[in-house]
Amino acid sequence: MSGGEVLAVRYGTRTTTCAESYLNWHVYREPDAAFTMDYFFWVVRDATGRTTLLDCGFAPDVGRRRNRDLLADPVAVLDALGIDPGSLERLVVSHAHYDHIGNLDRFPAAEVVMTRRELEFWSGPHAARVQFAHSTEPDELATLARARDDGRVTTFDGHLDLGGGVELIEVGGHTPGQLVALAPVPGGRAVLAADALHFYDELTADRPFFVVADLAAMYAGFDLLGELAAPADHVLVAGHDAEVGRRFPGRVPGTDDLAIRIEVDA
Repeated sequence: MSGGEVLAVRYGTRTTTCAESYLNWHVYREPDAAFTMDYFFWVVRDATGRTTLLDCGFAPDVGRRRNRDLLADPVAVLDALGIDPGSLERLVVSHAHYDHIGNLDRFPAAEVVMTRRELEFWSGPHAARVQFAHSTEPDELATLARARDDGRVTTFDGHLDLGGGVELIEVGGHTPGQLVALAPVPGGRAVLAADALHFYDELTADRPFFVVADLAAMYAGFDLLGELAAPADHVLVAGHDAEVGRRFPGRVPGTDDLAIRIEVDA
């Protein structure tokens, strides 16, 4: 299905290393190397013209504290795209890490859509354990809980069809309820992996990211993403790979080249 639009908004970046980013890097017996890790959120306009946000980036102050380079405040980029955070109707949360829900409080009217398992985990007994908590911010999880208590959170298990060619699929792995999205783009469909696939190398070289809740589910997620992206009119969009900007050269004017057009024939 086509007739929609997806923009990958590159709002942050940093330099990392293979040893810092891939689980048990030493088992591959390869030298370490530095590379660029980018930070994105995604604007999805479906076949009916409805706009949905997939994630909303890290909060500027949190990014600075965590030594991430902020290229632009996510809300400022949305403003340049003509999207008003205060009136946005729907925000999909791929998972609840700090760089994906950091600006949730700036979307007060949005319906928040996520998997039931993800929502329940972060209010459960294991969320505060260091290996999980280091990727979250307590006040941001509290904002998510308030949205739930206000009746603004819609959850699902397994699969959800949002209409207009947009589908959500629960994969787990990176977090207990990590999801991926499919959305229409010019020429076909985009497979938006978010953090089910931080870097394309995770799929091509079978190398999991170092933050993982369920390793077997992460591997299964790689397999599923490969299947979803197999058709010739589908494109795979990794969640943190600087390669996204090279694979998809189209840009939206007026966004300092931060809003990347996802197109099949890019």
